[in-house]
Amino acid sequence: MFGATIGKKVLVRPSVKITYPWKVSIGDYSWIGDDVVLYSLGEIEIGRNTVISQKSYLCTGSHDYTKETFDIIANRITIGNECWVATDVFIAPGIVIADGAVIGARSSVFKNIKTNTINTGSPAKEIRKRK
Repeated sequence: MFGATIGKKVLVRPSVKITYPWKVSIGDYSWIGDDVVLYSLGEIEIGRNTVISQKSYLCTGSHDYTKETFDIIANRITIGNECWVATDVFIAPGIVIADGAVIGARSSVFKNIKTNTINTGSPAKEIRKRK
């Protein structure tokens, strides 16, 4: 596990790429799909019973474009319990996806996502509540 905190019965597909495993935690019964990238310059926390579907990209790192030195910055990503991040979703640094949220395929998340909502698009927007 190379320092990652992994709950019980978690499935991480063999093609998943993790930059710094010791900055990643995944809750019980969660699933990380094929070709997912966990770009963990900052911490990534994924709750229990959550699915991160194939080809999604969780990006905790960026650059400070206001500085001449273009310093790397890192901000934690938190994904709650019972969430579904569908295929090919991009999640930007510093984002919190609250419990029960769904992010539709090919969406880009640049703002925090509310509890029990369904969100789609680029940028992702709430389309309705989840029942």
